[in-house]
Amino acid sequence: MKKLSFFLMLMAFMSQLTFGQTSRIDKDLDWSERMAQSIMKRNPESWMIDFMDRPVWSYPQGLVLHAFEVLWKSSDKDEYYQYIKDYADEMIEDDGNIRTYKYETYNIDMINSGKLLFNLYQQTGDEKYKIAIETLRTQLKWQPKTNEGGFWHKLRYTYQMWLDGAYMGTPFLMQYAKEFNDPDAFDQGVLQLKLMEKHLRNDETGLLYHGWDESKFQTWADPETGRSPNIWGRAMGWYVMAVVDALDFLPNDHSGREDLMGILQRLSEAVKNYQDIESGLWYQVVDQPERAGNYKEASASCMFVYALAKGVNKGYLDQSMLEVAEKGFEGILDEFIEVDENGEVDLTQVCAVAGLGGNPYRDGSYEYYINEKIRTNDPKGVGPFILASLELRR
Repeated sequence: MKKLSFFLMLMAFMSQLTFGQTSRIDKDLDWSERMAQSIMKRNPESWMIDFMDRPVWSYPQGLVLHAFEVLWKSSDKDEYYQYIKDYADEMIEDDGNIRTYKYETYNIDMINSGKLLFNLYQQTGDEKYKIAIETLRTQLKWQPKTNEGGFWHKLRYTYQMWLDGAYMGTPFLMQYAKEFNDPDAFDQGVLQLKLMEKHLRNDETGLLYHGWDESKFQTWADPETGRSPNIWGRAMGWYVMAVVDALDFLPNDHSGREDLMGILQRLSEAVKNYQDIESGLWYQVVDQPERAGNYKEASASCMFVYALAKGVNKGYLDQSMLEVAEKGFEGILDEFIEVDENGEVDLTQVCAVAGLGGNPYRDGSYEYYINEKIRTNDPKGVGPFILASLELRR
């Protein structure tokens, strides 16, 4: 830990040298760019995202850099494209091998950063990106599955589907299907999202539980339904982002399109019903706002705002949902955003991580979720913050 702390202090010092101690971030920029500039200032090398002391292929980098890709397309500023490319070129070797990636773990989280490679391949024509894309597609072809064809979250999480995995794998799969003419991948992507709603939806509230164990073997699994016991905000955020992003690629004449729009509409109503009336935000455990220890959580709030705003902009959701998104964003700015004297933007109150099972064992209890570490500027919050800001600017 001492070595890591020294490294992070050194990187912060280097960052100041790079940007200048008194360099200011322009307050007249849109919030999306103010956050992006702040991320670059804190992380001079894009692989450093998620407080890393060495380059790794992982999903938080992919989440933030996907937001940079959307920002680049919106702003046409090359610095954002280069920041993405720097990460990919650090991680993808000339022969297409992905550094630190281990296919044999069948960890669906590792698919997410692959979304960055489609645009890089299109822009450069460099075959190493396509080889890496095919590697990740091959993982999904052989990903262990439930009896209905749902992807296990990881090889070691047997017969388990987590909402997190919807975002990690499905948009990549849909984009692959579109870019490389793989219609079976469309069908498989739709199936993942339908199975999660089928097995994780609470019919009374419309909210979704975090995970489902088909085998019902896990201690956290309900012996009748196989569901985990609580509604974690970011898990639902991952899922609703997956649905709205998957629709970007699904053909208009695909039968699954109406299925996904139906899911999005049902989920948006549930999300609306659990928005805090006063602040416009959402809680760590979504359906228990009054319970001791629960707190308003930034990543879920940013994800919900993004998905609702995009759903309206794309015509999937009723215009009234834009008011929900706008109120949520105002709450984010009021309660989670801090700006220092140099204009650097911080996002507070982000749950660092949460999962199910493993060692030490995560039981999915209310007490477990509210006691996980809270961080400032965690990528699971700042990436969706950029995306939410961009959608509301539209």
